Formats: sequence, C-alpha cells, structure tokens
Amino acid sequence: MRSSSLISLTSWLPVVLVLLVAFGALVAWTGRLGHRNAVVTACLRAALQLGVVSVVIAWVVAYSAAVAAFILLMYGVATFTAGRRIAVGRELWWAGVPIAAGTVPVLAILLVSGAISTQGIVVIPIAGILLGGCLTATTLAGRRATDELVQRKGEVEAALSLGFTPRDAALEICRPAAAQALVPALDQTRTVGLVTLPGAFVGMLIGGASPIEAGIVQLVVLVALLAAEATAILVTVELVARGRFARQ
Repeated sequence: MRSSSLISLTSWLPVVLVLLVAFGALVAWTGRLGHRNAVVTACLRAALQLGVVSVVIAWVVAYSAAVAAFILLMYGVATFTAGRRIAVGRELWWAGVPIAAGTVPVLAILLVSGAISTQGIVVIPIAGILLGGCLTATTLAGRRATDELVQRKGEVEAALSLGFTPRDAALEICRPAAAQALVPALDQTRTVGLVTLPGAFVGMLIGGASPIEAGIVQLVVLVALLAAEATAILVTVELVARGRFARQ
C-alpha cells in the first residue's frame, strides 16, 4: 500500500487502529470513567462517517447548492448534538441559535473580505471548523450555566429578593462559570506553535505550502474560531438566563 507524508498506509494500519480503540476503551473501563462503550461506538461512527464523506465530498464541492446543503446538514447535526447535552425535548433545538450566531457572521466576514476562497473545497472545511468549535463552546457553556443555576438556586432566589429580574439574577450566577467554556480555545490560540501544530498548519505543509503561508492560514483559522466561540458562548448564556433550556 502507498504512504502519505503523515500516515503510512500499510497493511498494519487497521491493526493499529483496532489496538488504539481497544486501549482507549480499556482505560475508560479500568478507570471507571463510564465511557467504555462510547469510546468504541464513537470510533466506529468516525470511521463510517469519514468513509462516506470521502466518497461524497468530491461530488459535493462541484455544485454550490450541494455545498450549501452539506453545510446545513453539518449545522443540523451540530445543533442536535449540542442541544441534547444541554436540554430535553423540543428545547434542545435552541442550541442552533448560538451555533449559528457564532458561525454565520465569522464565515461571512471571511468570504466577503476574500480572506478565503468561495470554492466548495475551501468553504466546507472552514465552515466545519467553525461549526465544530461553536458546538463545543455551546455544549460546555450550556451545561456549566444550567448546572450552576441548579446548584446555586438559593443564590438566584436571594438575588430575586433584592430586586433583580429573573434574567439578571440568572446571569449573575451562571455567567462566570459558563465563560470558562472559552478557556480551551484561548489555550489553543496562546500555545499554537509552542505545544501543538494544528491540522490546518500541518495540512498546508504537506500540501506543499511554505511555512509562512501555512502559519498565516492557521492564524486566520484560530482567530476566526476564537471569535465564533466567544459569540456562541455569549448567546448561550443569554438563552440559559432567559430559561430557553430545560434544566437537566
């Protein structure tokens, strides 16, 4: 089998993947983390989904309507995934608001300014990065905010007795905890090049770009992602304070 510049595509690769999945599941089981089966199913889903995307993507990028439909599909999955972590019932679809609020304006700025190409092969991965970041930010902020309101219910009631509106009382309690959801993105941006070399940078280098070009692309991605996630967190906190998400 042939090899790429990053991964050697040999006959041993499937064996290595199986061993890594088994190792992750074993660690989760022995450490009583409660996610043994989830590790296995997540890896299986990743293999299936990436296989399907690899087959479909070549056709999708050739048609603008297909590109838009593919991005909408990613958005729908991101909304459902984040929503079910925060809320129950129909209220889970409110998660689509912060994800869209973070992704749409940032993606629009990148496209309108010409910072990124309008070709589908460029728009789809950039949109995916932004949607993925907003999904994570929304999930973390939503869970931390709702948990904080449940655990500190007495403080919310005390604020109400002092004349705070329900929204303002909730914000005073949940906003500091929810704001911690931005820490992973901040750490990633602060330590890029010192601790990790992210995918966009490595991918550009493998594709033949110069280190400077790769660095510029990665900087754009990180700054855009940070702006998108900050927006998603802000909107998520506002929605939690207004009672849009059911308490778990």
